Amino acid sequence: MRIGVLGASGFIGAHLVAALRARGDEVRTASLRDPTAAATALRDCEVIVNLAGEPVAQRWTAAVKGRIEQSRSALPHAFLEALGARGVHPQRYISASAIGYYGTSETATFTEESGPGEDFLARACVAWEREALGAAKLGMEVSCIRTGFALGADGGALAKILPIFKIGAGGRVGNGKQWCSWIHVDDVVGIYALAIDGQSGALNAVAPNPVRNSELTRALGRTLHRPTIFPVPTAAISAVLGEGAYIALEGQRVEPKRTLACGYSFKFTTLEEALQDVIE
Repeated sequence: MRIGVLGASGFIGAHLVAALRARGDEVRTASLRDPTAAATALRDCEVIVNLAGEPVAQRWTAAVKGRIEQSRSALPHAFLEALGARGVHPQRYISASAIGYYGTSETATFTEESGPGEDFLARACVAWEREALGAAKLGMEVSCIRTGFALGADGGALAKILPIFKIGAGGRVGNGKQWCSWIHVDDVVGIYALAIDGQSGALNAVAPNPVRNSELTRALGRTLHRPTIFPVPTAAISAVLGEGAYIALEGQRVEPKRTLACGYSFKFTTLEEALQDVIE
């Protein structure tokens, strides 16, 4: 199968490309920074996977928020328009999304059937998915993969905090009660493969057993054999992430109800085994 991947140089993109090539697919990559050139490069692919997007884990300024929105709405829109102008009609279009779609909550449980939240990231995810659904006008089956906290030693948020925990300086974030809906990067790749092979619609890329931040902190400490006694104050998170700090401080409990119903079998269902695989 010929598969075009946008955002292939990112954490999940690199893992996905390697897995697809390992199973024998022909993978072509392009940058969404130039939607017209990307459409030309991927014009004869059977499946398009869009993983491109401005990173969310940075200090939010007006300019950063603008780039987050543009990379998830204007650029995909221009790419699909360019495909349509060329008379190109791949079979499937798979778009990245995020569990930020649901908003944050300390008490609610979200599934693929839940409605969207109202905060900035939720609105950005709604726009992201709305543009993806535009691919249906070109005759494509559409999937949106709502990914949670992806665990991998070579990228993502975990790679950024591991050095702190390795020296014994890690600890819970804020009050530690916020939910963390995690997933091993191999399972993220597996869920994308499920969509590539024909499963359409929204799929939550999170493991079946979410944990609170305090549990994640303790599990990291046990895996690394390090203490986790230095909590990260709310003010420190706010200083680093600005307005975007609410994502780390509030979190959300998300379950992969439809992903499981579609037949996906998770490789890693407990946080401990996922961390051991990633770290050891």
